Amino acid sequence: MLTSASVKARAREVGFDLCGIAPAEAFRELSFLREWLARGYAGEMAYMTRTADRRADVRHVVPGARSVIVTGTLYNTVPPYADAELPAGVARISRYAWGDDYHDVLKERLEALLAWMRTESPVAFEARAYVDTGPVQERVYAQYAGLGWIGKNTCLINPELGSWLFLGEIICTLPLEPDPPGLDQCGACARCLEACPTGALVNPGVLDATRCISYLTIELRGPIPGALGPALGNHVYGCDICQDVCPYNQAAPVSADPAWQPRPALDRPRLADLSRHTDAEWRQLLKGSPMTRATLAGLRRNVAAAIDNSGEAGAVAAPRGVVE
Repeated sequence: MLTSASVKARAREVGFDLCGIAPAEAFRELSFLREWLARGYAGEMAYMTRTADRRADVRHVVPGARSVIVTGTLYNTVPPYADAELPAGVARISRYAWGDDYHDVLKERLEALLAWMRTESPVAFEARAYVDTGPVQERVYAQYAGLGWIGKNTCLINPELGSWLFLGEIICTLPLEPDPPGLDQCGACARCLEACPTGALVNPGVLDATRCISYLTIELRGPIPGALGPALGNHVYGCDICQDVCPYNQAAPVSADPAWQPRPALDRPRLADLSRHTDAEWRQLLKGSPMTRATLAGLRRNVAAAIDNSGEAGAVAAPRGVVE
């Protein structure tokens, strides 16, 4: 018999650390997306506008959907950065990109869970599985599935595991028993808002992506706006500042999953070394990595900007057009 409890148990067996179930409803938090888009906070991420209607309700993705099974996977590993501050000539790479591409790893696990569900269910059902690529506001459903709450830094925070979590979901037409929603536990803490060097967190839970270092180093295809260039520091891919300062991450458990362990080439790489990589060397380094999202041109731009910020002797000069 396929039950909520059996789905959660199987989810752990296939490699997920958390699993909860939310009803497929049009929660009030979902409606903020249109206001967020209207403010221009999506920047060049035009796909957000194109899929806004579908993102408003998962029943636009899977007609007749009754349940959203949400999984959480801890990717916190022993960091290659011993201290919060790195030497000026060392590149900073977001923690989620140290290992293998989570899209591929977790989609395989979700498909395994879904295949098992189909063998266990006495009735046929419709379902779609997504890992960060579908038109789903996954953090909202994760909150209503009881996995945690959406923090002031806009990340899903679990009280025991912190926010170093990959989310995935299976939207299905099965009427599974839902979990109680997670409750906000940020309280009066504002460390993430105060720590953001570009002021991207304009209000608690509201991110202006066009000022976010992750957006600037990954999604933005043109030059980095001149006023924001110095704030990037030595970031060459993504940013973890608002998570690094979160109290719930100070004692977060560490994952031993081989998929998330830092690749040697991403263990404190020097900016000068990265700047000398040929295209072939970059492609070999990034094979099976989520860092391909930034494109080679984007990564070269980021490295050059970081070198400008570092003032490291012996590093190559930034090419023209890196910063407006």
